[in-house]
Amino acid sequence: MSLFSWLRPAGPVIPDEWQRRLATLPAVRELSDCSLREQRWVVLDLETTGLNLSKDRVLSIGAVVIEDGAIDFAQQFERTLQCRQLKLSPSVLIHGLGPSAIAAGSEPAEALLEFMEFVGDSPLLAFHAPFDQHMLGRALKEHLSYKLQHVFLDVAEMAPLLCPQANIREAGLDEWIDWFRLEVFERHNASADALATAELALILFSRARQQQIHSPLNLQQRLSQWKRRQQAPSF
Repeated sequence: MSLFSWLRPAGPVIPDEWQRRLATLPAVRELSDCSLREQRWVVLDLETTGLNLSKDRVLSIGAVVIEDGAIDFAQQFERTLQCRQLKLSPSVLIHGLGPSAIAAGSEPAEALLEFMEFVGDSPLLAFHAPFDQHMLGRALKEHLSYKLQHVFLDVAEMAPLLCPQANIREAGLDEWIDWFRLEVFERHNASADALATAELALILFSRARQQQIHSPLNLQQRLSQWKRRQQAPSF
C-alpha cells in the first residue's frame, strides 16, 4: 500500500444488489438526429442546502418526462434525501424542507440509484443546468462511485437563444414564466420547478421548430454556437 493511498478518502460501500443495478444502467448516448418530438427528455430540478458547488448537498430531486411532444404525467420522480448533520440555511425558507422532512427522507444512495434508473439513457433538461449537473454528479460519485455522463441542456440558455426579442438573457425561471404568461400555481420545490421548466421547454421546442431546429443534436449545436458568440469579446 502506498503512502498516498492513506490520503485518499475511502469510497462508499455499495451493496451487491446496488452494484448489479448500477451495472444494468444503459450506456449513455450522444444526442441524435431524431426529431425533438421523438426524443424522451427528463426535466430535472434539485433542491440543495445552498449554492456552494463544493460543500452543499442535494436535499431533493424532482423530475418529469417529456415524451411524444408532451409532459407524461405517468412518468414523474420525486425523492427527499436524508442529510445528516444538516445545518439550517436560508434556502430552507425557500424550498420548505425542514429537518423532520429530511430526516424522514430516502437513503441518498438508494434515491440516487432509483433516479438514474428513471433517467435511463435520456438527456436531461434543467434551468441553470450546470449547477444541477455538478451537484447531481458530485452526489452520484460520493454515494455510488458513479460517473455522470449524461447530456444536459440548459433551458436558461435555450430561452434567450430562441426568443431574443424578449431581451431578458439573464432572467430567472420566474421571469420567463411571466414573459410567456404561463399559469404556474406552485414554485420553489423540486417537483413543481421541474414541471414549470418542462412547460417552458415545450414552448421553446415549438419555437425551435419554427427556426428550423428539428433535432436534439441540431439544438445542441445551435446552443454551442450561441454560447460562443456570447462569450466572444466585443470591440
